[in-house]
Amino acid sequence: MTVPAYFTRYPTIRFDRDADGILTMALHKDGGPLTFGAVDHETFVDAFYDVARDRANSVVILTGSGGDFIPAIDFASFGDVSDPDVWSKVHDEGTQVLENIANIRVPMIFALEGRAHVHAEYGLLANLVVAGSSASFDDLPHFAGGIVPGDGVYTLWAHLLGPARAQAMMLDPKPLSAQAAQALGVVAEVVADGAALSRAREIARGWLTRPAVTRRNTRIHFIQPIKERIVREVGYGLALEGASAAALVKSFRAA
Repeated sequence: MTVPAYFTRYPTIRFDRDADGILTMALHKDGGPLTFGAVDHETFVDAFYDVARDRANSVVILTGSGGDFIPAIDFASFGDVSDPDVWSKVHDEGTQVLENIANIRVPMIFALEGRAHVHAEYGLLANLVVAGSSASFDDLPHFAGGIVPGDGVYTLWAHLLGPARAQAMMLDPKPLSAQAAQALGVVAEVVADGAALSRAREIARGWLTRPAVTRRNTRIHFIQPIKERIVREVGYGLALEGASAAALVKSFRAA
């Protein structure tokens, strides 16, 4: 079986595809949890595009490594975010990565272990979330850090929970447990720690009993309303976020 070239193109994504076409994407840093940085922000745009256009993928499972999804972010790696040239790149990549995940045209599962405290929206674009019992969601980079949550994280939480609850979450960010997320309807199943990926693969194998066109078209149907919100909201939200990032830098310099 030929291994696609993109499987070895991205140093912080480990790809594994079984004989049935179930693709697992595990985000990592040297095999451990990924601290998200500017290079990831850039390369993930192409990575998800490559996954979306590869028709050999029958189901996509997104997960993390080392007991976490994305627990932290390297702000400094993005450079001077008050520079409009820097933020223009952030703006374009932030919009494109969500569009490219949403353009994956086969069912997706988010297998969450540990912390999804940065870019939880990547996983929330999946059709189904399976979480280990100690897993949690949060939003560390935005309002808590002094900038607008404009990169799609609010859009996804608002779509899933409604605007009032999502706004409360964004304005007072704190960990949301897997059990609480299940009670809110976000997580489909809570399993023992360490079992999320195996359960996701089990579910994916069950989906393979349906015709390929049915699987693809169901994903396309389910994701369409979210795609429409991404197009309407994320570019504008990132522009607002960029202005707030510049104001934050200005406040640091004045201190």
